[in-house]
Amino acid sequence: MICGNHILSWMTFVPLIGAALIGVAGKSSARLIALATSLVSLACAVAVWAGFDPGAGLQFEERFQWISILNIDYHLGVDGLSVTMVLLTAIITPLALLAHWNQDRDEKLFFFLFLLLQTGMFGVFTALNFFHWFIFWELGLIPMFFLIKIWGAEDRTYASFKFFIYTLAGSIGMLLAFSFLYFATGTFDMVELRQLATSGELKAKVAEFVVGLNERTGLGLTAAGFTTALFWGTFLGLAIKVPLWPFHTWLPDAHTQAPTGGSMVLAAILLKMGVYGFLRIVLPIFPAQITDNIQILMGLSVASIVLGAFAALAQTDFKRLVAYSSVNHMGYAMLGIFATAAVAGPEYFDEKSAALGGAMLQMFNHGISSAALFFMVGCIYERTHTRNLAEFGGLRKIMPIYAGILGVSMFSSLGLPGLNGFVGEFMVFKGVFPISLFWACLSMIGLVVTGVFLLSMMQKVCFENLNEKWKSLPDLNCREIFIGAVLMFFMFALGVYPSPLLDASNSAVKGLVGLF
Repeated sequence: MICGNHILSWMTFVPLIGAALIGVAGKSSARLIALATSLVSLACAVAVWAGFDPGAGLQFEERFQWISILNIDYHLGVDGLSVTMVLLTAIITPLALLAHWNQDRDEKLFFFLFLLLQTGMFGVFTALNFFHWFIFWELGLIPMFFLIKIWGAEDRTYASFKFFIYTLAGSIGMLLAFSFLYFATGTFDMVELRQLATSGELKAKVAEFVVGLNERTGLGLTAAGFTTALFWGTFLGLAIKVPLWPFHTWLPDAHTQAPTGGSMVLAAILLKMGVYGFLRIVLPIFPAQITDNIQILMGLSVASIVLGAFAALAQTDFKRLVAYSSVNHMGYAMLGIFATAAVAGPEYFDEKSAALGGAMLQMFNHGISSAALFFMVGCIYERTHTRNLAEFGGLRKIMPIYAGILGVSMFSSLGLPGLNGFVGEFMVFKGVFPISLFWACLSMIGLVVTGVFLLSMMQKVCFENLNEKWKSLPDLNCREIFIGAVLMFFMFALGVYPSPLLDASNSAVKGLVGLF
């Protein structure tokens, strides 16, 4: 097998090697090195996907002692929760690099940061020990901060600092929660923590830790209250990254100001890191706390769906509209995740499995459609230097290829049957309706408004009267058509045949549902 028994390490660190090579190479070769190393990681990811056995649990596992005095192991592996996200990361990153193939300002630094970012993203989806998982998590924060700060639009400084402060604040809450879990259990390993939570030992260890903490400090804490505080600390770090309403306000600014490739990666992958954290960490370790607070969590998910859609409807900035649509679409994924804890009893097992499986499919599908939409925004911005929807109109007459790819991407995001966006949302609603009719019906408002703002966007950009100052705009070039074609391939393929992704995650989905 390619890269032997350490394929996940190679896949994760080859971009880091590429970044080091860019540091010593001439600037003319920076983009070639970046693309080549990202394609090597893509080859590794494809090999992982090809060799993945959907029914075998954790696979391609790598583990060795790292910091023995702290009981910290270097622990990597993929299962049904992460293998699709690894594949998505490997697909989107080289496309985002191609989107900046003509980068002419500080190109060495730009591609250096992009490869650091790719290493961080791969690490989040493969690391199984919180210690180095958190290092990768932060490695996804720092390069994106500089990509926005240096190559962003006119308000890039404000947007980059807002992005950094929000996500750093959430990271601190999550780090504190896991530090206390470590003090109570003596391990950062996510697999071991899940086993402890399933067996009930985690509850006992936390209770014992709280007794000792009370003896030392006299605080009078209860084990249940302390565990709930740990849950909310972890929740905050992940909810900001998703982002769930009302923690979403950093996202439109970051998206609007980020360079095109940065927006593609931010929407397609970085947001999914937060959703993945709920699957990998929160559901298995804090099932009781999710159940106790389920109505709040379902309400926040539906608020993201509905209010995100209405916020997008109100936008006049093309890129900001697409950014708010990400808040809306991630709400569907979170609704499907929290539906697993909405009711008790084995009679809802199939419905919960459908909702959670749909949420995971939605993660991948939104990654494809959102990357395409942000790329389309970037293509037109490079030609017009404006994102004001009121200044467009009639572009299908002079840019038919652009209008075609934008239309397919829009319908994918809208959830048109036959395209990838439909399947995940359908499964989420198929599961949620029998489980919680109230929240399902309320979230349907978001579906209607989503159709309105996306169709309205298409009308303003591609139809109506042509703005005369754009009459000589060139259509997409071969490089841009290639990027759009790759993304459209997945839109059509997964819309017609989503089984490979569903089969890959099915065993992991059933395992999580079984916890509730």
